[in-house]
Amino acid sequence: MSTAALSAPIPPNKGAMSAAIMIAAPLVLLGVCLLSKFGIIVVPSGARGLIIAGLLISLFITGMPISIALGLSVLTFMFTMTDVPIVAVSLKLFTGIEKFEIMSIPFFILAGNFLTRGGVAKRMIYFATTLIGHWYGGLGLAGVVSCALFAAISGSSVATVVAIGSILLPAMVKAGYPKRFGAGVIATSGALGILFPPSINLVIYSVATSGMSVIGPDGRSVGSASIGQLFIAGIVPGICLATLLGAMTFYQAWKQDLPRMPKASWGERGRAFIDSFWGLFLIVIVIGGIYAGLFTPTEAAAMAAVYAFFVSVFVYKDLKLSEVPGVLLNSAAMSAMILYIVTNAVLFSFLMVSEQIPQSMAEWMSMQGFGIVTFLLICNLILLAAGNVMDPAAIVLIFAPILFPVAARLGVNPVHFGIMMAVNMEIGLCHPPVGLNLYVASGIAKMGISDLTMAVLPWLLTMIGFLIVITYWPGLTLFFPRLLGM
Repeated sequence: MSTAALSAPIPPNKGAMSAAIMIAAPLVLLGVCLLSKFGIIVVPSGARGLIIAGLLISLFITGMPISIALGLSVLTFMFTMTDVPIVAVSLKLFTGIEKFEIMSIPFFILAGNFLTRGGVAKRMIYFATTLIGHWYGGLGLAGVVSCALFAAISGSSVATVVAIGSILLPAMVKAGYPKRFGAGVIATSGALGILFPPSINLVIYSVATSGMSVIGPDGRSVGSASIGQLFIAGIVPGICLATLLGAMTFYQAWKQDLPRMPKASWGERGRAFIDSFWGLFLIVIVIGGIYAGLFTPTEAAAMAAVYAFFVSVFVYKDLKLSEVPGVLLNSAAMSAMILYIVTNAVLFSFLMVSEQIPQSMAEWMSMQGFGIVTFLLICNLILLAAGNVMDPAAIVLIFAPILFPVAARLGVNPVHFGIMMAVNMEIGLCHPPVGLNLYVASGIAKMGISDLTMAVLPWLLTMIGFLIVITYWPGLTLFFPRLLGM
């Protein structure tokens, strides 16, 4: 090595500099809030929304858990820049999660965990394989169909990837499929859990927008979408997206000349259907029961949990009674995490309403001449950008109370807007850096995130194309609810 090279100046540590900036940003914003509290500086009302948004984003970047970052941002803003009494804050914390619909979230999570551990996934995979395993990329297509079916009974994308991927990915590699192909199929198809009923994220959207006083373009009050409406509306888009993902899987398999399985006989298909019937019947219980008026969505969630327990323990017998406490504890932990986020998001929504930020946004967009087309494009860009750093539940809880009033003001149907947000959340699960499906599939396939990101690219582009269609063709979303008189 030359003397010049040894004497060259050492470049600054970029990592330390970035860390310093990440720590300094929230501290600076906190200082601005405190200076405003003591009257040293005056913050214009128009800049308050930017301060809370900046504080929230800066805390996210530091790696702080979303629920804590959300709560700290809201409480800091409330106690330094508003005159909201502490009693009102504590009351809002309790009344915010007092809604009956929120009870459906723990029950759907419990049902999904029972089904994941109870042998339902492997029976659905076998059933799907007997139907289309002889086509090009048969195992891949069976993965798409299995993910769609399992998503329709579990309501969770991550649970779908774990249940289907852990069984199907090793089988695909053993059958001669490239690992990248299998991981790409499962990571993207697993996201169908957000769109197919009973989707937990659709429940969260309904809860986040319920009770809001929103005025439509004709001056009339606009109500939020009910859980039943959103469940029914998600069926047709879910089937369409599953079909598109299946078509991309078939094309990729045909182009690479991937293996095909022997064609199953009708007898084998019948036996596979009978074996998977108990799991598939849960779809009828949830959707059919809600539409028939036999029970509410929350009661349907409770029925689903009891039914999933019965099928997993006493019918398929793949889940032992000794394992049930572990499933209950895991479900309780997941439910507590989501409900904690909901609690803090309620405060955030209350703050947005008290500061009239959605109303100000609606008025500003009207003054700029933005119509529905431009507004929906902006919404998609915001939600896709948020998907880079946040999980779907947090995105819905934070952005739905802000964007929903503006959408209603411009004449966007609440049901259509909820499904559009759900498709955005699906895409967010499948791209880095916070795509949960990527991380789960990476662990199952033993692949790096960068390799997996390239593997999912064809299916990810398909999902983005579908997002454009679902955004500007509301009839696709509203067809089934209107047909059923909802």
